[in-house]
Amino acid sequence: MNTSILRPDIHEFIIQNTGADITKLALQKNPFPDVEWILILNQIEARTKAKEKLPTWFSASNIIYPSKISVEQTSSEKTAAYKADLISGETLIDLTGGFGVDDYYFSKKFKSITHCEINQDLAAVVKHNFNQLKVENCTFHVGDSTHLLEESNQKYDWIYIDPSRRNDAKGKVFMLKDCLPNVPELLDFYFEKADSILIKTAPILDISAGLAELKNVKNIHIIALENEVKELLFEIHKNYSGDITIKTANLLKEKTETFEFVLGEEMSFPIFDLPRKYLYEPNAAIMKSGGFDEVSISFEIDKLHKHSHLYTSENLIDFPGRRFEIQKVISYNKNEMKPELANQQANITTRNFPETVENIRKKWKIKNGGNLYCFFTTDVKDNKIVLICSKII
Repeated sequence: MNTSILRPDIHEFIIQNTGADITKLALQKNPFPDVEWILILNQIEARTKAKEKLPTWFSASNIIYPSKISVEQTSSEKTAAYKADLISGETLIDLTGGFGVDDYYFSKKFKSITHCEINQDLAAVVKHNFNQLKVENCTFHVGDSTHLLEESNQKYDWIYIDPSRRNDAKGKVFMLKDCLPNVPELLDFYFEKADSILIKTAPILDISAGLAELKNVKNIHIIALENEVKELLFEIHKNYSGDITIKTANLLKEKTETFEFVLGEEMSFPIFDLPRKYLYEPNAAIMKSGGFDEVSISFEIDKLHKHSHLYTSENLIDFPGRRFEIQKVISYNKNEMKPELANQQANITTRNFPETVENIRKKWKIKNGGNLYCFFTTDVKDNKIVLICSKII
């Protein structure tokens, strides 16, 4: 860890240039020739990234940042705070500590936190920052977390782990066994050290693939931030063999939208119907969950089609997602499209529709934006339709 960037003159320079164009700044002469210019530029760039994502770090004094990529990859404070409310106990060990944002919030819920990090410089940065942030109940271990667990007799209430994909695991589809540490392989060993484990995975992990590799899963948490899925969490407990509950949360500025259901539970069937007065589009966390029939049944609203994942009702309800009032329903053909939407401005969404948004815009010369919202979809009779809507705020 290079502490020269904490020098008062350099620290002030970093603060003053937060938000500046790094490309232009890099072309300037280094005003501090005794310190590497790239180190200072990295602090400016990382601090700029932290302004929205990590406001506690941003507003604290004498904070050192890791690389910009590490800041980009770390949890946001909002997701970390939500996650910390999901579990509690006396002791927690984080096997993949990273920049420590999750542990900062876990430290508010647990009496003792152990932060493990294989990168010595990053561990030193986190330790320094925790001192600045007045975190006093965290101990630090530098090195392989598996070795630490093997050499220790301590038992923890919770193990938290955020495995990283190995460099040789290519493609968007991946398995937990393709990550480091290999959680499926080490699970029985982990259960010797804690009865409860929380595993954070990338949001692109397929839920069914995760379940195929893990056992004793009690809850699956899907966390979205401003309607973008950020984290998929598998909560597992030793010897648990009951129902699996999927819990979704969409963290918004004003509120948090939540929805949950029991995976595979026998329920009544959803009702399918033609579009009525109002249209509902589930948030990203629900879309990731796959609980499309459960949404229809729980909220007593009708589905437009088995594969469309849009819902409708005659009366307006509160809903975890976007709500629209349907102004008009037209068939997707030249005779109806041309007078209604050709050369117009509209926001376009496709659901269970054979054409892309880009193709639709090009074909009908529809500009992006405005107050009109158009859903290109398929109805219960397998007709291609367009729902022309106004958004309900």
